[in-house]
Amino acid sequence: MRLTLKNGFALAVYSFTFLLGLPANLLVLFVYIRKARKRGATPNVVYALNLCLANLALVAWLPVKALETLLQDWMLPAPVCPVYSFFLYSSLYGSCLFIAVVTVGRYLSIAFPIAYKQYRRARFSCLISAALWALVLFHLSISLVAEGGAYFVSSNEDSSACYDHLNMSQLAVLLPLRLEMAVVLFLLPLAVTSFCTLRCVMLVWRSNLRPAGKRRVLAVALSTLVVFVVCYAPYNASHVVGFVLQTNVEWRTTAMLTSLCNVFLEPVVMMMLSPAVSRGILGKICGRQSQFRRSDCGRLRWKPTNGAPSFRAPTLLEKNQAVMEETGVSHGQKETPAERYAVGKRQKTDNLAARWKKKALKTGTM
Repeated sequence: MRLTLKNGFALAVYSFTFLLGLPANLLVLFVYIRKARKRGATPNVVYALNLCLANLALVAWLPVKALETLLQDWMLPAPVCPVYSFFLYSSLYGSCLFIAVVTVGRYLSIAFPIAYKQYRRARFSCLISAALWALVLFHLSISLVAEGGAYFVSSNEDSSACYDHLNMSQLAVLLPLRLEMAVVLFLLPLAVTSFCTLRCVMLVWRSNLRPAGKRRVLAVALSTLVVFVVCYAPYNASHVVGFVLQTNVEWRTTAMLTSLCNVFLEPVVMMMLSPAVSRGILGKICGRQSQFRRSDCGRLRWKPTNGAPSFRAPTLLEKNQAVMEETGVSHGQKETPAERYAVGKRQKTDNLAARWKKKALKTGTM
């Protein structure tokens, strides 16, 4: 059977996504597993691994979709169709939720570094991941009620199709469910992602971070939002339009092609979020552009070159004196133990908050 232009374009997208997405996600999976073994699991690692698993599940079923498009017929057994649809759509909506969670974690690490550090545990991240997967699987399990023994396979005289031509009884269940999934699994995560991204942009823009560091953090934040909108907005828009028109819109399969792009776009964002990549870029900035010493890069000490005057950070005694003057303790007055304790505690808290906020702004990670 001769391929149409639409099917030929879809086949090209499936093939390109498989060839590019499989090695990209395997590379990200290797990088984050290695990171977890060396330095322990962090929220960033947990969510990145879940994103990789979701993408790999989608990649694994792409050859089936490509074969169906090439032959224009469903050649596999009918019970395979709901299983294929289940994994395909669970990976898409799972990616939506995990991108939103990654963005929330990035915002909290920048805006509330000390408070967020107390809850920055892999155990909490695993529980959140399990809850998100349960939410997605719950919605998709309801869709299995609509198959009605036909396994979503529609047949005509020459060919059959999987989850394409649906009858009225199936649409009566699927159309409201699609609308609810578009609202809960896409629009709400999109609102959360947009809010956190804009807040990150404002905080980074107002910070004292160097221009190169600002550009990198802004690029990571905005690229995450762009990937979210470009990949998932068209397909979820078909759910809303289909519910309004009470039909299975014809351009729904075409809109789904943009959702497949997340398979090779998300690994790029995840590599940008990787602490190893962040340290590599920061090392280049510190070593080549501003001539910071690597050991003193985090403390912002300037390395003297060519006889230029050096600038040193204030010593601990100078910091204590500044704090004493600010709190009203004069140099000639002998402070009490309670005052010394208050000064030391305040200084320790300020230094810890500044260090964590500076690290979050530079790396843009959780």
